[in-house]
Amino acid sequence: MGEPIGTELDGRLFTDLSTLTPENPVTPADNFFIRTRASKLLDPSSQWTIHVDGLIERPIAISAEALAKKARPMGTHLMECSGNPRSAHFGMMSVAAWDGVPLQEILQTAKPRLSGVRVLVSGFDRYQEESMTSEPGAGWIFNPDQLFSSKAFLATKMNGQPLRPDHGAPIRLMVPGWYGCVCVKWVNQIDFVADDAPATSQMQEYAGRTLQEGVPSLARDYRPAMVDIAAMPTRIEKWLVGEKIRYYVTGIQWGGLAPAQGMEVRFDPEEKSVPVKITPTPLGKNWCFWSYQWNPPAIGKFTIRLRLHAEKIAAAKLNSGYYDRSVDIAEI
Repeated sequence: MGEPIGTELDGRLFTDLSTLTPENPVTPADNFFIRTRASKLLDPSSQWTIHVDGLIERPIAISAEALAKKARPMGTHLMECSGNPRSAHFGMMSVAAWDGVPLQEILQTAKPRLSGVRVLVSGFDRYQEESMTSEPGAGWIFNPDQLFSSKAFLATKMNGQPLRPDHGAPIRLMVPGWYGCVCVKWVNQIDFVADDAPATSQMQEYAGRTLQEGVPSLARDYRPAMVDIAAMPTRIEKWLVGEKIRYYVTGIQWGGLAPAQGMEVRFDPEEKSVPVKITPTPLGKNWCFWSYQWNPPAIGKFTIRLRLHAEKIAAAKLNSGYYDRSVDIAEI
């Protein structure tokens, strides 16, 4: 946890979520998760240009230097890998403060030749080594309204510092509220494409992880890859209070358009779920914290499962038990 491993497409870094507290909710750049590390073919000293082309009247070229000069704070946003696995302790998720330029400002300078066009954002995705886990081909197609309503932007800084190569330097796409697979790194191309454009290879690869119905062949049939509300425990503290042992379970809730109240926890399928205490943070919809003082009935292994009262809130992964955690209690 917290250390980069592997290289290129097989490179990873998993954030240690157990260190999070309401007082320190932002992830330092050193610990921000990585799904794919920078290609060895990237030349960090070269001048970087984003080309805007496709179904527009005239191509546009924008330098990374020009974008950096226009960048301003774009807020604090969470990013989660859609394939965030249990084997990584669900550590492919982080929150950072970002600087950048709203994508809407760039798209509005282009003049599409047709109505109903879509926007394909692509990034440098060639590697020296063959991957054991993924196929190269970074690109995602959006309806322009999706980019505008989410306030998508081209990021140039993370936590006040220029992006690092492993985080997409010099330019990466950030789509607040959407899974990290759409946040293309090393952006070098933006194309206006027809409404019937096929889904990109990356969209097809991530269809299951973004809860699509099958593998859509057309980009327009792809449902928005937004992060549903979810929650999980991140730390269990064992305290000796007087002569009695006490357990304190703390965790996070994230995703959706806003934090949800009325969250409950249980430690055994036979138990009744009980309310947890929610602690909001200034980060708003990124993540908030919850806690519960737990008195285990016996020693043994327990499964911690959370749920929401509101049945109409989209929480597919949470409801499926995807984020359940287990704990062994050896002393009570």
